[in-house]
Amino acid sequence: MTQSPSASSNPLPKFSLGEVLFSLAATTDIVAEDVSLALKRHRFGDWGDVSASDKLANEDALQFGGRLFSAYQDRKQVKFWIITEHDRNQTSVLLPDDYKLLNTQPTWH
Repeated sequence: MTQSPSASSNPLPKFSLGEVLFSLAATTDIVAEDVSLALKRHRFGDWGDVSASDKLANEDALQFGGRLFSAYQDRKQVKFWIITEHDRNQTSVLLPDDYKLLNTQPTWH
């Protein structure tokens, strides 16, 4: 008898990343393999090292629309953020210090 796989054995991503952009610092300071893993975690709703209130905000944003925010560290202990915009057309990978540049003129790749 063949059993069909359960939904939990083959979970699907919770949302699309859209276009993925990297700050210049993210491309030079973060281990690339760790970014790839973090992007996958982010898509599947593993928000990393965020507060309980940020986790709840992300879950609400998934259901009702809104920005999604995750925080991770690479193997060198470099902290970085992943932010997916409310319309799911763009995801940014950046260092916390890059965030203040978002309102000025950041360099994206």
